[in-house]
Amino acid sequence: MLLNGNGSTEIEPAAALRTDRPAAAPAQAPARQSADLSEGAGKIPAYLTKHYWWAYVHPKAVWFFERQWLVDAILWGNYNQLRDAALDKLGAILPGSTLQVASAYGDFTPALAARAAAGKGEVDVIDVLPIQLENLKQKLAPNAPVRLATMDSAALTFADARFDRAVLFFLLHEMPEEWRRRTLAETLRVVRPGGRVVIIEYARPAAWNPMRYLFAPILSVLEPFALEVWMHDLREFLPAGAKIANFERRTFFGGLYQLVSFELK
Repeated sequence: MLLNGNGSTEIEPAAALRTDRPAAAPAQAPARQSADLSEGAGKIPAYLTKHYWWAYVHPKAVWFFERQWLVDAILWGNYNQLRDAALDKLGAILPGSTLQVASAYGDFTPALAARAAAGKGEVDVIDVLPIQLENLKQKLAPNAPVRLATMDSAALTFADARFDRAVLFFLLHEMPEEWRRRTLAETLRVVRPGGRVVIIEYARPAAWNPMRYLFAPILSVLEPFALEVWMHDLREFLPAGAKIANFERRTFFGGLYQLVSFELK
């Protein structure tokens, strides 16, 4: 059944989240350069090789899934809407520094890079899988203001308050709770006060939505951690004592997908 893709917006009061931490020394802005794999490769988490070898780790998986029409079909025709919603929440032009936490199939990063280029800004993309960064490199223009780094999202090596904004595009549902919590804590750590975090994720559909009942069994097999995201407000996974402001949650496709956005205090 084809459902209405129009999103609904829900503005909620900020929760008291995020621990205080000492102010970081100003980080020197890196020179703009084309995409380049950097140092920092770490051990691939066991959950990735166990549960997601078929989607991200094996070379044939990358060859198979890196098709724009296919990622759109997997998201029931909502890819473009979700991509644009995340980008618009980040801004029409993106000066300064933007962090994308984990690469993504499809054209999300090239579109993000175009907005950064329009604002004379830069994008850093990290991923724990070198094969995903190599794949992403092939999608970027040679002069794209993007740098790629092999890095675990749960143990970022960037300085505190390094970035003006960060985006997580369909990442958290793929992680066991420990990695999800650590990834969010690290994301908040490296975004400056006043900076914005944007998250696109699955959500629990409305009771009237057939996807609530038909899609849950599929996710339970293919995405074993996704139902945890369905059942909880994403703020529950943020670090205790953190502080956010201007929290916004917008849902799409009868509630199956959500955009979460907030600023750091």
